[in-house]
Amino acid sequence: MLIHFGYEIIFNLPQSIPLLLKLYTHPSVADKLKQPEQLQLWPNTDFNEFYDDFGNRCVRVLAPQGQLRIWNDAVIEDSGRPDVVDQTAQQISAFDLPSSTLQYLLNSRYCEVDLLSDAAWNLFGDLPPGWSRVQAICDWVHTHVRYGYGESHPSKTASEVFATRTGVCRDFAHLAIAFCRCLNIPARYASGYLGDIGVPAQPRPIDFHAWFEAFIGGQWHTFDARHNQPRIGRILMARGRDATDVALSTSFGTAKLEKFKVWTEALSPALTH
Repeated sequence: MLIHFGYEIIFNLPQSIPLLLKLYTHPSVADKLKQPEQLQLWPNTDFNEFYDDFGNRCVRVLAPQGQLRIWNDAVIEDSGRPDVVDQTAQQISAFDLPSSTLQYLLNSRYCEVDLLSDAAWNLFGDLPPGWSRVQAICDWVHTHVRYGYGESHPSKTASEVFATRTGVCRDFAHLAIAFCRCLNIPARYASGYLGDIGVPAQPRPIDFHAWFEAFIGGQWHTFDARHNQPRIGRILMARGRDATDVALSTSFGTAKLEKFKVWTEALSPALTH
């Protein structure tokens, strides 16, 4: 199936400032794009591209004073199938894990393994390791955390989500990631597009979405504690330890957000099997 996606973001800048943007799709899905993405800035401004340590495609720009419009519009080919479920995937012991996954067992800015370890082992320690344990974490977070746009703030951490039982999609992901890491399951944060494809349309405007990936059965698998069901049409933009590593924009100075619009729509039907 084909999915049309993109965004329009407008900032008002009191003065010229550097911006760091992670607004491209992830290089791992580049071969599925019907044409290369072209990030467009108005006024027309030169920018530099690079890849960060997590493999995300990034942009550095010295944005001029005034209004800055950032726009992208593209089409991607998707399998039309829901997220893969592999209930046979087993947990790998910490000693045998690939070295590249070890950083995803540690504390990070928003995922405090040390503060949540006792809670994680009390809640999930007696469950069989592997897919069922990660799914149990998603079930618990989905059931016990109340979703709401007004229930979060930029510095809210996993331990705060556990205490308040409220948050948005990034908070659901952070708590689930922290619980996984507490149980020696590597887990990393993922962000991107997720339209209402194959599910009833939501009344709120489409936004970017956050989910997570857990390393079990020798590979990374997609999990989503917010929706807690396999979904069709995820378009990955960035991965990292937590939201710090995948921020859509980082401004080195004052930048007032004036407009934020995201679109994701299927151009052809999803598969039924």
